Amino acid sequence: MKSKIKNAAEAVDRINDGARVMIGGFMACGSPEILIDALVEKNVRNLTIISNDAGTPGRGVGKLLSNGQIKTLIASHVGLNPEVAERMNCDNMSERLECILVPQGTLAERIRAAGCGLGGILTPTGVGTIVAEGKTVISVNGKKYLLEEPLSADFSLVRGSVADEFGNLIYHGTTRNFNPLMAMAAKHVIADACAIVKTGALEPNNIVTPGVLIDTLVGGEKPCQS
Repeated sequence: MKSKIKNAAEAVDRINDGARVMIGGFMACGSPEILIDALVEKNVRNLTIISNDAGTPGRGVGKLLSNGQIKTLIASHVGLNPEVAERMNCDNMSERLECILVPQGTLAERIRAAGCGLGGILTPTGVGTIVAEGKTVISVNGKKYLLEEPLSADFSLVRGSVADEFGNLIYHGTTRNFNPLMAMAAKHVIADACAIVKTGALEPNNIVTPGVLIDTLVGGEKPCQS
């Protein structure tokens, strides 16, 4: 079996300008920092980033934003990074950020729908608001719902806590936020982990993301603090 293990630079080598990339984590906790650093170093541009948030200055997705690599950000919460508002209102159109805000539960479910092969989800969130503009409204038993389409990507960058050499992942604490969902919803999934052990060393009942979903694996991530 061909090894999935690479260093961070090799892992992100396939990501080119204009790619659509999911990045796991929650408020920069549980984000795949060494993969983000490698993407900053590669300096690809005009990325569409799908993440829960914009990280914070110098952490998580915030590193890509500060480096001017993000053209479109699809996220739920961006208030912890003031650069989002600055870039959204930038006078230079070539540097202006398109920010598409999605309710957090809707974001998670749209990603899950893509991973599960569903045609979309029905949610009452946003009915009767600007969130509903241009979307299909479906009535079920007299209640209105928005049809939200699946959300997928070319690449997912996810962070596990411990992986085996096949790519089976277990998660501790905040590494479980969004990472398992995003590991299901991209054409090519790149995972990093704090430790990589021999295949068969993990307790099967603790595995959350099966290795069959992981295309590339990187070790050496620092442990999360929560």
